[in-house]
Amino acid sequence: MQLHEVGLDSWCRLPVWTDPTCFHLSRKGAWRSKVEHAVVRRCKLQLPVLLQDIERCARAVDRDPASVRLIAVSKGQPVAEIRDKVLKFGHHVLAENRGQELRDKLRELPDPQLEWHFIGPIQSNKIKYLSQVHMIHTLEDASQATELARHAAKWGRAPKLLIQVHNGEVQKHGCPPAEVPALLKTTRELGLDVEGLMVMAPYDQPEAARQVFRQVADLNAKLGLRELSMGMSDDYPHAIEAGSTLIRIGSAIFL
Repeated sequence: MQLHEVGLDSWCRLPVWTDPTCFHLSRKGAWRSKVEHAVVRRCKLQLPVLLQDIERCARAVDRDPASVRLIAVSKGQPVAEIRDKVLKFGHHVLAENRGQELRDKLRELPDPQLEWHFIGPIQSNKIKYLSQVHMIHTLEDASQATELARHAAKWGRAPKLLIQVHNGEVQKHGCPPAEVPALLKTTRELGLDVEGLMVMAPYDQPEAARQVFRQVADLNAKLGLRELSMGMSDDYPHAIEAGSTLIRIGSAIFL
């Protein structure tokens, strides 16, 4: 094994234990082998190293590292991988994006310490699988809020909610920014707890990602909300810089 240094950004660097074929993250944002520069891939990081880097990124912008939480996105991963890549390190915050897969993993991992988040589109016929979720990140409209309130009354509890803000890309989900205040008001009137906002930045566009993160952080502050779910494997340093409190990372852990 050799120790390589991987540059995540001009102000954020971390050491990663890898073998000689490890792919490195260039400052342009693509993983490139030292030998095969034409090949672009992501590099898998051990969770403690990733947590260390999140802490370093927070300190680099004068933030308290405790204000940034990592959500390990376990979608599509077998339970054995989740145990090996996440749980064995004492990390208990996981996310899924499909209701049936979440249901199955709740059965296979009945640990009460686990904190499950849902990050997929909300479908009315799949809400029934979300009864044990701590937080749903993807509220988009009032009809979804109404259905969630109806199910919450049957469950005797309601998951915490984040409103997903549309990032401007046609193919992406989300509530248009101008409509977020009205959705927040409606959802609260239904008795549901909205903790903050979530957004997905444009992929592989660092400057566009920074702009989206800043805009959503500003909206979050104007609305007096405290949670911000922003940043994934490719852009979390930018999200931390903008004020994200919840980082959703899957590929950097599992792939």
